[in-house]
Amino acid sequence: MADDLAQRPIVIKRIKKVAGGHHGGAWKIAYADFVTAMMAFFLLMWLLGSSTKAQLQGISDYFKTPLKVAMSGGSGSGDSSSVLKGGGTDLTRKEGQVRKGDINEQKIDSETKKILRERAELIKLEGLKKKIEQAIEANPALKKFENQLLLDITTDGLRIQIVDEQNRPMFALGKAELQSYTKTILREIGKMLNDVNNKISLSGHTDGKPFPSGDKGFSNWELSADRANASRRELVAGGMDTNKVLQVVGLSSAVLFDKNDPLNPINRRISIVVMNEKAEKAVTMDNPTVDIDVQDEPDKALLQTP
Repeated sequence: MADDLAQRPIVIKRIKKVAGGHHGGAWKIAYADFVTAMMAFFLLMWLLGSSTKAQLQGISDYFKTPLKVAMSGGSGSGDSSSVLKGGGTDLTRKEGQVRKGDINEQKIDSETKKILRERAELIKLEGLKKKIEQAIEANPALKKFENQLLLDITTDGLRIQIVDEQNRPMFALGKAELQSYTKTILREIGKMLNDVNNKISLSGHTDGKPFPSGDKGFSNWELSADRANASRRELVAGGMDTNKVLQVVGLSSAVLFDKNDPLNPINRRISIVVMNEKAEKAVTMDNPTVDIDVQDEPDKALLQTP
């Protein structure tokens, strides 16, 4: 038995131990690679989503023929606004040239400037309205005529209307001769109109009572135009710059203040409009579309004849 054991070969088994097993750190490396790949993927998707069609076409052309794009420039090469920065200016873009993708941005920017300009102009006209109202309250010569001075903001600008009362007309009956107090009112207003650079429009209005000769001879049309011109002269006499006047028109009884009573004295009035930019352009166009100031409902209390 002992001899048999001595003749058997001795077998030595070596067991290789793996440290850590599934608790090791190898998976962390794989996970980090996966996260990096996902980050790169999402960055790529974000870049593609924020690129214009022209930029995407430039990227496609670059990968198709990179040498051609690099030599010719444009999106994907030398254009500093491209997703693939080339570090230089776009040599293919000429001065004054607008790319298709830039048109909407320029349109939005232009509209924003227009809105801001209109808002600033409205604030300026509201300031002028407040100043005139304060001057009426502070001036005893104007205070007693405040019921005949109507101020409001319309789509054309600041409108100042001087209306007749039953026992206090602005003009001599059937004539363009201004009463002394009407001259005072117009001259005081003329001083304040120079506070803004806006042009003004004057329109004369009469009531519905026609002249004996009707419209064949001297009529309400001529009378309203003459009264508007007489008012212009008094505004200038008060200190208003003559270059501020853009138009002087007579509208007869075509635009009544009180449509229900054409003979109401309030229909006899002078309307001074400190025009905004839109109204000025409408007047100076070759084919102007005059927006007659009838968009606001008159104060019913003012329509009652004293």
